[in-house]
Amino acid sequence: MKINWDSKVLHSIKPVINNLQNLSIDRGQLITEAKKLSTYNYEIKYSNNSNLNPEEVIRKTMLINTLNFAFTDFESQIKYALNDGENTFSDTDAMVYQIDQAVKNGIDLYDGYFLQDITETTFKSIFTANIEMPMAKEKTYVLNKVGEALVEEYKGDWINFIKGGPKKLYHNGEGLIERLVSQFDRFRDTSIYLEEEVHFLKLAQLAFWGIHRELAKDGEFYIEDMENMTAFADYIVPVALEKMGIVTYADKLKNKIEQGVLIESDSIEEIEIRAATLFVTAQLTEEINKVKAEEEKIIIPQLDFKLWTDFHAEQSAHHLTKTIMY
Repeated sequence: MKINWDSKVLHSIKPVINNLQNLSIDRGQLITEAKKLSTYNYEIKYSNNSNLNPEEVIRKTMLINTLNFAFTDFESQIKYALNDGENTFSDTDAMVYQIDQAVKNGIDLYDGYFLQDITETTFKSIFTANIEMPMAKEKTYVLNKVGEALVEEYKGDWINFIKGGPKKLYHNGEGLIERLVSQFDRFRDTSIYLEEEVHFLKLAQLAFWGIHRELAKDGEFYIEDMENMTAFADYIVPVALEKMGIVTYADKLKNKIEQGVLIESDSIEEIEIRAATLFVTAQLTEEINKVKAEEEKIIIPQLDFKLWTDFHAEQSAHHLTKTIMY
């Protein structure tokens, strides 16, 4: 499957990549790392959702991506983590573990009617670990607003949203991402650069990739235009790209990251970090596929998943931005 460089997201980052000021991309190192990455098996490893029916997978995945932002304390830079006696979970993995526990205990986190009324106190009682959940107030607010929209438009159920259009990301305004972004403000992940809108859409894309990844194998849910999906511009994948020597930060930005200085949301620095993540992962995927057999070719989210999995427990500092978008 060829990458669509004219997709909504990749097309929008072109002006950023053409005018980088705070970081650089080493094309030679990108090709070197792509050769190494081409030796990996990118076969999709499924989550522990096998005991859930397709509708529960959809509800759970949409909830996860409603809340999937900010897991590092902005003061101490300590990551949210917990231990269940046998395993240690950090970052998003810790949150997902606690969602599973809450649902097992009868808390209906998938229901819009419950979400629109959840309080910060209740939220904190569900999500408690080594540190207080970062941005708990904002996470509660997001749940309230998403719950309200679900109740108003979809009888409180994500299944009704999914059934409301084609299984395409983009389709004349009726695609999954198009409807999600227009109807739920929390997924409208864009920035303005040179007076033009840059589309990152991290959580919107990640939600539908998660559902596709779990259900496509059985034909329960299959996105028909996966060539339009990019990586998911977050905190972790940029660490991987820097560690591999593909992306190099200018000294001023590098010092900010190492010292834990906040990078402002929608700033040039943040936009460049995120745009570079999308551009480099797309380029890496193209290079990887040049040497892979047809049946082994990958799509961008598979590479993103590998990089995130390999580096999300990494102790190296990553950029910090207070945002609900990632």
